[in-house]
Amino acid sequence: MRCDLHVHTIASGMFNLPGLSRVCRECYCQPEDVYNLLGRRGMTLITLTDHDSIEAAEVLRSRPDFFLSEEVTVQMPSGTEAHLGVYNLTERDHIEIQRLRNDLIALLMYLKERKLFFSVNHMFSGLTGPREAEDFDWFESCIPAYETRNGQMQRKANEGAANLAARLGKIAIAGSDSHAPGSAGLTYTEVPGARTASEFFAGLRAGRGHVAGAHGTYAQLTADVLSIATSLFADKPWTLAVSPLALLAPIFTWGHWMRELHFCKKWRAALENGAPRKRDLRGIDSRLEANWAG
Repeated sequence: MRCDLHVHTIASGMFNLPGLSRVCRECYCQPEDVYNLLGRRGMTLITLTDHDSIEAAEVLRSRPDFFLSEEVTVQMPSGTEAHLGVYNLTERDHIEIQRLRNDLIALLMYLKERKLFFSVNHMFSGLTGPREAEDFDWFESCIPAYETRNGQMQRKANEGAANLAARLGKIAIAGSDSHAPGSAGLTYTEVPGARTASEFFAGLRAGRGHVAGAHGTYAQLTADVLSIATSLFADKPWTLAVSPLALLAPIFTWGHWMRELHFCKKWRAALENGAPRKRDLRGIDSRLEANWAG
């Protein structure tokens, strides 16, 4: 079975950039449109991973090839933020996850008690803000799966995550991280022989999965930003007054691309050169390990 494990819809909320947070959504894709597009692009299992939301899944719950997921914004003990993909959950799980997402240890205990599959997403990206060395200690000690191919991330960032996952024995997953139709389903995770979502995740836990598809490119990023801008103009016609600013999109995305490259180089070098760990968190890992085995 093949599944894009990182897909957004209109339920992902508003952009968190100053000046856009009250005007522009992160994604304008409707759930049914995304579902149909993923099917056409060869996905045999389908999920949505909106930011801290399962609202878009309501119209898809009856589909036999659909399962419920979300991308959870968590506060790390260092004070930074990270994104965790949490998969094949229930509505009750979603409510509890949102209640616990600012208490990482409590959240991890819940996820492992419920035997939910979860990953840390785009760890070599600055999308969630600054990163601290301590954050990578938590990822190593407590997170079973790493997103090692993200369809919006540069190849170097994905390679860094893949190398780290291989060195630490983590489960590798992939998803497009699409916020516009152009990239949905172009990056995915595959588990040969799986017939259901449960078998798919059992296969991942058993090491039978593999990642495939596209890495992010500057051209694809720019195309997606322009697609979102076009949707904004259609959704709020009064914003057409500033539509000439869309011509600056390639400059905006180039600046973002360069910042992401710098972020990736900094943290890959720190980890690959064996930077000293701030503290050993394996004691916490031992409290969680028994619940992960299932």
